[in-house]
Amino acid sequence: MATVVPLAYQASNTSTVVPDWLNKGDNAWQVLSATLVGMQGMPGLVLLYAGMVKKKWALNSAFMALYAFAAVMPCWVLWAYKMSLGRKLLPFWGKAGLAISQDYLISQALLPATAHYKSNGELETAAAQPFFPAASMVFYHYAFAAVTLILLAGAVLGRMNIKAWMAFVPLWLTFSYTVSAFSLWGGGFLFQWGVMDYAGGFVVHLASGVAGFTAAYWVGPRLKTDRDNFPPNNLLLMLAGAGLLWMGWTGFNGGDPFAANVVSSVAVLNTHICAATSILAWTCCDVVFFGKPSMIGAIQGMITGLVCITPGAGLVQGWAALVMGLVSGTIPWYTMMCLTKKWKLLQKVDDTLGVLHTHAVAGFLGGALTGLFAHPALCNMFLVVSNSKGAFYGGPGGVQFLKQLVAAAFVIGWNVVVTSIILLVIRVFIPLRMSDEALVIGDDAIHGEEAYALAGQGEKSMESTQNGTQLAVYPYASESQTPTR
Repeated sequence: MATVVPLAYQASNTSTVVPDWLNKGDNAWQVLSATLVGMQGMPGLVLLYAGMVKKKWALNSAFMALYAFAAVMPCWVLWAYKMSLGRKLLPFWGKAGLAISQDYLISQALLPATAHYKSNGELETAAAQPFFPAASMVFYHYAFAAVTLILLAGAVLGRMNIKAWMAFVPLWLTFSYTVSAFSLWGGGFLFQWGVMDYAGGFVVHLASGVAGFTAAYWVGPRLKTDRDNFPPNNLLLMLAGAGLLWMGWTGFNGGDPFAANVVSSVAVLNTHICAATSILAWTCCDVVFFGKPSMIGAIQGMITGLVCITPGAGLVQGWAALVMGLVSGTIPWYTMMCLTKKWKLLQKVDDTLGVLHTHAVAGFLGGALTGLFAHPALCNMFLVVSNSKGAFYGGPGGVQFLKQLVAAAFVIGWNVVVTSIILLVIRVFIPLRMSDEALVIGDDAIHGEEAYALAGQGEKSMESTQNGTQLAVYPYASESQTPTR
């Protein structure tokens, strides 16, 4: 029987299908990492949100996450990818452009604005050009952008008008996410200044937490009955989503060196050290102050640990990851459980899932602690600015800590202002908050479906009016038939 040689390995095709610059190991790891990050959003956060909210909001919360995951993709390849990681337009923004043509996607990946020059104009570090095609880079960073929007959604679950959300996603991606991404990753002014944000503590988590809190302010609160009584409807479903989120973080931090190298291995190990330590710290706080461990608390501690290590995952030593886990399991616990009861602003703004605490606070702590703990040898393996290190290692390290604070201030300020502007424009055309009638009913009023429907429930009947138009009629016709939610 004749042996059939796969097309990719035939001599006449190797130059185009397997070019000289392609490293198959790096490419395989990058695509796998991108897939793991994508699974954090779909199905990870989709399931987490579906289980974490009140029963009547399970479907709507999952749908908001699913919509964001899908809506980001066309925007990303049509204009947003190059605004984030393309050629410089402004010190904080890249030039919009297509990332969808065959010629572009099969060429070697390149982040053109990441070339770093010394103060005398001499090239210090060439622009990042990994040994895999642009298609892998586009997909990898798409997953980050999609997850960021889904995280932001956690602050406005249970009352945001779905049509307003549908308009918000592409606008926020375009005018907020791309700015943070280019400034810190794509070669913008914070990148060139040497700010450390290994895998998105600022770009993803601080931005989503601050923007989510800002959006919660403008959208307005849930019904008082929902704010007072909002139990998770399915803890095991929530735990399944959390598990996908945790394991998916292997790709989130492991793929950021754009190579299957030693930095990626260190980053993966540090990620899980910090997450596990943070869970234990949060659980201990629950036991000490409330007398019992909480599954919801453990999941929150997992998230804060994963967020905190992200800006320094490949830059700090294992002992620093332990310390960061202790910090991320205690300070966000305090802000969520104690400070919220003391600070009127935190009580006024209805941040449904507490993304301000789990992402903004934890992301800020991670970025600041990276400025303290970043190890010189690890920094030299990853960063473009030579002699970068944390404050604990002397020399310019103290300046590094201040750089981290300035970068955090920029991300916070930009997201507060731009998120506010976007929502104020949207509300001219679309109400940001659902009607009170829809808020009472939940999923069935918005989608005509329910997550856990018994026979005959969750089905909107459609009745034709005399002029032929269709009107939706809710199945609960009288107050006595309205179910307890």
